[in-house]
Amino acid sequence: MPLRRLVLASALAAGLLGTAVGAAAAGPLPLPSLPLLPQPQSQPQPDSLTVTVTGSGNREAEGSWKLTCDDRPGGDHPAAARACERLEGLARAGEDPFAPVPADRMCAQVHGGAVTAQVTGVWQGRRVDARFSRANGCEIDRWENVEPLLPSVRG
Repeated sequence: MPLRRLVLASALAAGLLGTAVGAAAAGPLPLPSLPLLPQPQSQPQPDSLTVTVTGSGNREAEGSWKLTCDDRPGGDHPAAARACERLEGLARAGEDPFAPVPADRMCAQVHGGAVTAQVTGVWQGRRVDARFSRANGCEIDRWENVEPLLPSVRG
């Protein structure tokens, strides 16, 4: 019996040795992965918008302005602090002030003038490219909902 154990042990050892030699010939074994260093948390980008208003017939309401809303409102928007405050309130309420009026919504056929506005940039971490008009009751409500981001242009 002891001879039989010796033969089995020898065969087993030879098999293991052959596997190790084969692995060494195939190249080095991969190193275990190391834990990644913690990445610094990136600060969220401040809201940064460009507002362009045309067709109002009022020189004070026409133009293009930059607005940034961070710790302090910035840019050359004429009502930066109030505009940032309004946008922050809409964000807290879960509203998207830049969403278009749904196509199937019934709107009063009231014309609020030829004025249009375009708002582009980043708000709440997402890209914005919204157009506003005062073509009907729904669009007028949408415009007035974001005042003072957009100027008051009531006739």
